Amino acid sequence: MTHIRILAEDNHILVVEKPPNVLSQGDRTGDLDLLSILKQDIKVRYDKPGNVYLGLVHRLDRPVGGVMVFAKTSKAAKRLGEQLRNHQIERGYLAIVRGILEQEKGRLVHYLKKDPKSLKVKAVGKKEGKEAILTYELLGVTNEVNNQFSLVRVNLITGRSHQVRVQFATIGHSLLGDRLYSNIPQDSQFQLALWAYKLSFNHPTLKSHLTFKCYPQNIKPWNIFPTIMGAFKENDR
Repeated sequence: MTHIRILAEDNHILVVEKPPNVLSQGDRTGDLDLLSILKQDIKVRYDKPGNVYLGLVHRLDRPVGGVMVFAKTSKAAKRLGEQLRNHQIERGYLAIVRGILEQEKGRLVHYLKKDPKSLKVKAVGKKEGKEAILTYELLGVTNEVNNQFSLVRVNLITGRSHQVRVQFATIGHSLLGDRLYSNIPQDSQFQLALWAYKLSFNHPTLKSHLTFKCYPQNIKPWNIFPTIMGAFKENDR
């Protein structure tokens, strides 16, 4: 069984670090997914008979790693779902995009629509798509083999399918390693440079506000920014 790092767990929530290239939930490929892995893990650890309840609160794209929260009770699932719909869950990402962003801080607003056949998402007119909003902050830039890259911190306001990837591609700064939305042949050599490093929400049954963080390993593509990534981790505690 794939080893999953548990960040926190109690009777109502399970917070884990999703590995890159693992599905959040099962799909038509039939590949093993995080939800199934965690259900089996709970069943074994707690010696539970029958089916294990575990609610999927949100998703990360298959190539994306980082923090995810699951609900261990239906009450927790309902309350966390309400927070998500009301934009009360803070989701922070790290991303490496191609090129140098003109503004150090910005807010992107697009309207996105998913093609049910290709499963690709594109920016469309306001009447055709769902509103997608994010804010970003430039952390640093670098040149790597004659290519320019920007490391950005992203705060997701809405949670649309492929949102971060599509919005940056739409403004001409596709994510490094994005085989779906980049037209750069070299991107097939890289892991998608998108990581969900932060998740903040209100505990579904307690009054506490919780924040969980985890960071990508110092390997490609993140080792393009070793100094900046190191400083970010140190200052982000």
